Amino acid sequence: MMMGGGPGGPPIYRSLVNDGSATRSRLPPGTLGRIVGYAKPHWRSIVFFVLTTSVSSGIVVANPLLLKTIIDRGVSEQDTGLVAGLAAAVALFAVFEAALGLTSRWLSSRIGEGVIYLLRTQVFRHVQRMPLAFFTRTQTGSLISRLNTDVVGAQRAITSVLQSVVSNLISAVAVITTMALLSWQITLIALLLVPLFLLPAKFIGRKVAAISRDGMDLNAEMSSLMTERFNVGGAMLVKLYGRPEEEGDQFAERAARVRDVGVAQAVYGGLLFTLIGLITSLATAIVYGVGGTLVIGGAFQLGTLVAMTTLLTRLYAPITALSNVHVEIMTALVSFDRVFEVLDLKPMIEEKSDARELPEGPLSVEFDGVSFRYPTAGESSLASLELTPQAESTADTQVLSDVSFTAEPGQLVALVGPSGAGKTTMTHLVSRLYDPLQGAVRIGGVDLHDATSRSLRDTVGVVTQDPQLFHDTVANNLRYARPGADDDALVEALRAAQLESLLGDLPDGLDTMVGDRGYRLSGGEKQRLAIARLLLKEPSVVVLDEATAHLDSESEAAVQEALRTALAGRTSLVIAHRLATVREADQILVLEDGRILERGTHEELLREGGLYTALYRTQFAVQEKDAHGVTTQRA
Repeated sequence: MMMGGGPGGPPIYRSLVNDGSATRSRLPPGTLGRIVGYAKPHWRSIVFFVLTTSVSSGIVVANPLLLKTIIDRGVSEQDTGLVAGLAAAVALFAVFEAALGLTSRWLSSRIGEGVIYLLRTQVFRHVQRMPLAFFTRTQTGSLISRLNTDVVGAQRAITSVLQSVVSNLISAVAVITTMALLSWQITLIALLLVPLFLLPAKFIGRKVAAISRDGMDLNAEMSSLMTERFNVGGAMLVKLYGRPEEEGDQFAERAARVRDVGVAQAVYGGLLFTLIGLITSLATAIVYGVGGTLVIGGAFQLGTLVAMTTLLTRLYAPITALSNVHVEIMTALVSFDRVFEVLDLKPMIEEKSDARELPEGPLSVEFDGVSFRYPTAGESSLASLELTPQAESTADTQVLSDVSFTAEPGQLVALVGPSGAGKTTMTHLVSRLYDPLQGAVRIGGVDLHDATSRSLRDTVGVVTQDPQLFHDTVANNLRYARPGADDDALVEALRAAQLESLLGDLPDGLDTMVGDRGYRLSGGEKQRLAIARLLLKEPSVVVLDEATAHLDSESEAAVQEALRTALAGRTSLVIAHRLATVREADQILVLEDGRILERGTHEELLREGGLYTALYRTQFAVQEKDAHGVTTQRA
């Protein structure tokens, strides 16, 4: 039985095992129109693709008719010239059909990959514009699946499904018409046998679809386990706290379930093909029996019987595929809808069409009556992208309330306060990871709503407590801040960040891989590399979540020296963890419950005897060495 082939298995098999639940999905209005929009750039290729597929499907009746003529006129009349000529025609048709098949496959790939490229790049660029809250809620694996599995599924709506509908429809019509012209009796018998193909195909197809769906879920669980255990952080946690035997047993359990599903899928798939092959053989036997009787009775010639049985093998595959084509179409459309769901999620931060550049040089940072709460899940994320969608909280989520202050150009402003006071939120607003609900954040007198994104990125440099490094070379991690920087600029930035000695120790210098999240470097080296990246950027405003409390004394001293270089001459907003930073601040803002309770210099706030004094006695109690090297506790 001729069923065709292609990536992912024969088309008839793919159509039978598609998840029928897709037909119960309700697509938003306008989905088809949006899909047409993605096909428009390829309309010439699509027209040529439909034409070649139509011709290729239409000539399926040519070879059986040529065989009929060879037998009835050539062999019966012993005309060797006619036999040779028709045999050559059969060969030429085979070559022509193969050429059409290759052309159709090339066009299909060109259209499909073009659609995939456009969808993936659009989704990737769109996701880059999402607020930070989107990434804190979204499961990374689900998001990546939209760019892989769903995008490929969407591509099938334009190529595989289109090819399946066109080729199977034309093939079925051409075969049935030709068979009816040759023998209406055998054609009627062949059509009466169609339910014998559809019933087992439907039943087993649904079973295989359910098993395939379970297999995808189980594979995702197994992949998730491997991803968590194989990244550096997960591997370290397992070695410190895990039990290897139990970890192995847990993985073995999931792998066993994947194995069992794979066996079941293979058995049911084999059963489906076996039944279809058996029914085809039975149908062929019936046709030979009835047709042979008609040949003996003189109803038609032997060549007609051979042509009919050949056409029979080309009849059931397209009919069976067409019986399930609505599931295949809806499956592809649902994939499109899942991609559109991401594209339709509006970014919370948009650049105005008339946005202007931030000025250069030392700049002021101003908060003017700023109030803020973090966005809800409905405002920033999709429930389908969360591992376990969380219910919305009914509690008041206000984080900042009427915050106002100004950091003059070149000033260092330290933010202090208990955990949850809103310090990190303020730094997020300066770099416009979020927008305030009320009030304005200005840099150089320009409201960040009115500033271009590029000038804001160039103006504001950020170093977090846990700096992010890509699994790449030292040079490429640094050039992420300034892609065009030469090696001399990189070395200068490393020297300013107190990392010149490390550069000499690295096996491949600037081309040394730092490892996943920089795990090949120490904590102090990661911090200084992040500071070097900031220095290479040369921002006018520095936002710093100072993180030296958990470093050894040597690393802390090096990081502090690097920080002095980073902050020199720049307007700085620093979440202060060290007394040295607080003492050097031009202004200290003391926050509690999202409000500024106190402000002033170190000495001024100590004299007030308020919250800062309490924090000074606890959070800022540090060990300092006296001139003789004796360690004393000072509060």
